[in-house]
Amino acid sequence: MDLEFTAERAEALLREWTASESLVKHGLAVARCTEGYGVREAARLGLEGEPAARLAEMYRCAGLLHDFDYDRHPTPAEHPFVGVAYLRETGWPEEICHAILAHADYSGVVPETHMDKALFASDELAGFLTACALVKPTKAIADVEVAGVKKKMKDKAFARAVKREDMTRGAELLEIPVEEHIGNCLRAMQDHASELGL
Repeated sequence: MDLEFTAERAEALLREWTASESLVKHGLAVARCTEGYGVREAARLGLEGEPAARLAEMYRCAGLLHDFDYDRHPTPAEHPFVGVAYLRETGWPEEICHAILAHADYSGVVPETHMDKALFASDELAGFLTACALVKPTKAIADVEVAGVKKKMKDKAFARAVKREDMTRGAELLEIPVEEHIGNCLRAMQDHASELGL
């Protein structure tokens, strides 16, 4: 990944295109979950130091940018296609563009790479974990536990808009149990709770 395509730049783009603070926070949360998977993938590949950091940052950029066009272009006809066209025009890496297309199950692009799968898997779950935190008396992600999240997943009335099948399919794509996937994303969000306002 080119040095100029940083998480800092990706976050600036997200904020520039997004008026909704909750959508910005969703982007930040998905980015931290996806970045966590980037760290794991770097370790699996035996990467260390700068190459490992760059891979994790690329995953984080995909998370930051996956919905950056949604505020302006919320329809399935436009999102994420308008955003990806802009990213391609401005030279962002194709791996990030592919992952963003693959996170939308109606785009015709299937998740192929580990980053594609990590982004798809993190998207709905990050939103669900945020909802789980916000119903706590403290509104703190630190008070959310895997068992509680699993229980809430069974409650169809809770966070009704979140697709449960995407959370379980995401874990399947990553070839890990859903409990492990929840735990991974929960830790990533807990580690950055102040950034996420949780």
